[in-house]
Amino acid sequence: MSRLVHVLRAGRLPYQRALKLQQTIASQLQQQQKDASPQPPYRHVLILTEHEPVYTIGIRTRGYDEAEEGRLRALGADFVRTNRGGLITFHGPGQLVAYPILDLKHFQPSVRWYVCHLERTVIELCRRYGLRAGTTADTGVWIGDRKICALGIHASRYVTTHGLALNCDVDLGWFGHIVPCGLVGKSVTSLAHELGNRPDLGVDSVADGLLDCFRATFECELDELDAGSRAKLLEGI
Repeated sequence: MSRLVHVLRAGRLPYQRALKLQQTIASQLQQQQKDASPQPPYRHVLILTEHEPVYTIGIRTRGYDEAEEGRLRALGADFVRTNRGGLITFHGPGQLVAYPILDLKHFQPSVRWYVCHLERTVIELCRRYGLRAGTTADTGVWIGDRKICALGIHASRYVTTHGLALNCDVDLGWFGHIVPCGLVGKSVTSLAHELGNRPDLGVDSVADGLLDCFRATFECELDELDAGSRAKLLEGI
């Protein structure tokens, strides 16, 4: 079965637009599974993006009612409720967000396997920067008790949406207004915070390394979409 993953470097997108893009691609895959409709043009797509400042919350909404939503919006960020796993987190400029839209039946039909391989991808990337990262009982990828990458995924009929958010040179002050991922007593970090401000820690530079680690970890081929194909996927969302 095909393990060719098409890479869409989407640039900076509002969160809601990126969510609609994921849903559009995923629904095409699910429809093809259901009724053997013609194969969609891209069976697997890895979306790389940045977002404007936004707080997102998953299916566990504990502690974030309308009053809290209003408080966070007053800071100048958007607020979006989603169907991913996990509690509240922040996305914004300087954070590399990866949304793999994969049909896991072509990889391993296991959500646990998938999450583990996402974690391994980020751990290997950190290793290449000289950082010792790992996993804990809490979700995500950590350097000590500091979370450097948040994970929150959704899978329907083994088609994945949502993904990971890796802090490159993001303003960590945004996280101070929430309890990130609901984890009291834990902190958040970034590549720039750990290594200092370096030109190779921007989202575009880090994305190159993430793709290489993703290719190796998921044992897949990557094909970056050209400008015309990118425009076609992004139009209408």
